Amino acid sequence: MADGSLNDKLCRASASGNLSEVLLMLQRGADVNGLNEFKRTALQVVMLGHTALVEALLDAGADLSRCDPVLSLSVTHDAAREGFVDTVRALMRHGADVNVADQLGNLPLHLAAKEGHLEVVKLVIEQTANPQTANKQGFTAGQLASAHKKKDTAEYIDAYLCSRTRDHGNVSLWTKLHV
Repeated sequence: MADGSLNDKLCRASASGNLSEVLLMLQRGADVNGLNEFKRTALQVVMLGHTALVEALLDAGADLSRCDPVLSLSVTHDAAREGFVDTVRALMRHGADVNVADQLGNLPLHLAAKEGHLEVVKLVIEQTANPQTANKQGFTAGQLASAHKKKDTAEYIDAYLCSRTRDHGNVSLWTKLHV
């Protein structure tokens, strides 16, 4: 078991996007799932735009299922909200579940749609069990995109749902999503 200071160093290196330092800390015995002083792992504090660093942590056995102790957000939620499509792709390749909701009932799809991250929406919508799932406030991803004036994203979700309904031969399932 690694000592706390080694885990703190690993988390600091991860948060700053320092891949070589992360690899060194892991080599020295830092626990990839060890907690820093704020009770977060290196994967939870990782600089999300550094996909190679995310991949290194995942390859070392970082736990994808661990959620933030305060907000109940997974790393996939964070990456989707911030629009890091390559990071979301890497997380999904390693088994991230895009059907896990945060404490507000938001899936990664909701968070990406709300922020207008169209490429992330395109990636996760295919793996989302029910893209029409409403969060705890009663909003679907399409409604969030529309309400936040993310027109391209809202239109993409509408078109996706229309085509999916058409493909399943049941037009009655489709309800246009406008707030």
